[in-house]
Amino acid sequence: MIWFSYCSKVLHEMNKKIARFLAENVPATPCLVVDLDIIAKAYETLRRYLPIATVYYAVKANPAAEIVAMLAKKGSNFDVASPNEIALCLDNGATPERLSFGNTIKKERDIAAAYAAGVRLFAFDSEAELEKLARSAPGARVFCRILVSCEGADWPLSRKFGCTPELAVKLLCRARDFGLDPYGVSFHVGSQQTDLGQWDGAVASAARMFSLLAEADINLRMVNIGGGFPARYRSEVSPVAAYAGAVTAALTRHFGNRIPEVIVEPGRSLVGDAGVIQSEVVLISDKGDDSGKRWVYLDAGKFNGLAETMDESIKYRIETPGRGGATGPVVIAGPTCDSADILYEKTEYRLPLGLEVGDKVEIMSTGAYTSSYASVGFNGFPPMRTYCI
Repeated sequence: MIWFSYCSKVLHEMNKKIARFLAENVPATPCLVVDLDIIAKAYETLRRYLPIATVYYAVKANPAAEIVAMLAKKGSNFDVASPNEIALCLDNGATPERLSFGNTIKKERDIAAAYAAGVRLFAFDSEAELEKLARSAPGARVFCRILVSCEGADWPLSRKFGCTPELAVKLLCRARDFGLDPYGVSFHVGSQQTDLGQWDGAVASAARMFSLLAEADINLRMVNIGGGFPARYRSEVSPVAAYAGAVTAALTRHFGNRIPEVIVEPGRSLVGDAGVIQSEVVLISDKGDDSGKRWVYLDAGKFNGLAETMDESIKYRIETPGRGGATGPVVIAGPTCDSADILYEKTEYRLPLGLEVGDKVEIMSTGAYTSSYASVGFNGFPPMRTYCI
């Protein structure tokens, strides 16, 4: 109850601050407005409840330069996935030793460029990637990503990333043979993970790898627990303290008094609740069928930053400032000439019956994986602009 009171208070303050910005500046829609103070509080909260871990902000969640600069000043490290993200961090106050090249699918020339820039921490999950690292990042610290269960995640991760723990043990042995530094193991239990128990099994797998590699005289020193901590969408979620407690308990259970270095890579949980997308109603129509649902078309859709509505996985809260009263069921869709650009058709959403074309709607907790997912110009619609305040 304390958490939800705190969360509601923070979100109210965020809404008030963002509402004032929108009223005073009247930016073109769709746009994303991000409250930097909310991100700062989220970072401080995570550090308070999980002091055992070093924070590497997942830049892909929201790569706004203002966010990176603010987090760099607060001491955050950064999980980067490309040369552009590396440059972004270095240009905004981070130093190379605070970067982890966490993408397991890298061009060799990008590895070489990162190494030349001073980056010395790299992820991999295959022998071919390891060979690239050996050639272009000699002596670097490397960690292997393993496959784990993503059950319970609203945005689960596929088998695209990671390998079995058994293969990871062999690859980390190969890393030593290649002259690299076998530093640790990483995993990701899925984004917007709602099952706090998922970290226990993943940490158990990592701990077994530590033991097996110790028998081969390889001393792993780091566990990267990835991301997965949530933002606040339509469903209630546990507080950060509960997630931190579950992670700490798992580490203690499986490593005892010899807990290694721990890395956490938050993205959604730091920036998600800090953002609001303001959109405009473009059209409201009745299909003449028996569904009883109006179709409400917004100027923000799957290709304008709301890609995570794919399969209706992430269910954002939607508000209609200035429009109250009776509501009715709706299908919510985006503006483009693509039939896939439907946000919510199966999930029940209700909007005011008095809603009109031209009204503004606010899509809440959209600070993560929105602006960075927006297309460059599908159908000629420009990328959604971000304002950091």
